[in-house]
Amino acid sequence: MKILANDGISQSGIDALEKKGFEVINTKVAQNQLENYINENNIDVILVRSATQVRQELIDACPSIKLIGRGGVGMDNIDVEYAKDNGLHVINTPEASSTSVAELVFSHLFGMVRFLHSSNREMPLEGDSRFKELKKAYGTGIELRGKTLGIIGFGKIGQEVAKIGLGLGMNVIATDIMIESAPISIDFFNGQKITFNINTIPQDELLKEADFITLHIPAQEDYIITKDEIEKMKDGVGIVNTARGGILNEVDLVKAIESGKVQFAGLDVFETEPTPAVQLLMNPEISLTPHIGGATKEAQDRIGVELAKQIIELLS
Repeated sequence: MKILANDGISQSGIDALEKKGFEVINTKVAQNQLENYINENNIDVILVRSATQVRQELIDACPSIKLIGRGGVGMDNIDVEYAKDNGLHVINTPEASSTSVAELVFSHLFGMVRFLHSSNREMPLEGDSRFKELKKAYGTGIELRGKTLGIIGFGKIGQEVAKIGLGLGMNVIATDIMIESAPISIDFFNGQKITFNINTIPQDELLKEADFITLHIPAQEDYIITKDEIEKMKDGVGIVNTARGGILNEVDLVKAIESGKVQFAGLDVFETEPTPAVQLLMNPEISLTPHIGGATKEAQDRIGVELAKQIIELLS
């Protein structure tokens, strides 16, 4: 069987699949050429991440496809139900990148509260001429310990975020429309572990209590954070979005930053990817990354192995 890893797959994943007799084509085919390539090469499996779209039209046009795999959590770039209704397997790797995304959340949080996102821009330009002024400007940071971290969406990634927050000594609260409570186990290097049980609370309550809010929900038809929700938050709140563009109203966010209501913002995802709005890119109060939440070497390795395992179980 032929597998097209259109958005890439780790070598460990390739090795596992080839060992079982699968042919892996680890290349990138442009979206508008995908249909022809799949049909000309009689592709059985297509593996994607967030870049490639697998919609109804492609599914209908490519009868050789037996399985669609998504490396990562969200599957909003795949017509999942339509594929399943037509007898295709659809798989993803919901846990493989959770740690990587959670660590990026705290990369943004640590950077924001100590102004690294701004000082890393200014120091190369003026560090030699305005050192004392910059020291004064960036010397008013705050600690995360003791602050309240609000997690919107308490699935696998949200729970990984909770682990780090608890380990830092933060007060962790969460909201989720499906999950009422979850045990959060923190494993230490010496084999010891401690477990906390976190009960979720209504979103409005979280918005009022949290010093920092991080978003971990799938793509929605509409925003879940707009000016109305921001108005309910504490003054000087910090917001991080490593989930999906389009769940946070970016215009409302910029206005809230300009008014001082929101002091910090960290964005890894954007409404208009791959061309984020200029007012976001140029805003000195926003910490920015180019959708790299699950893009660590370790996560990619786990994703490849997990995809291979599922493909082998379903198609061998």
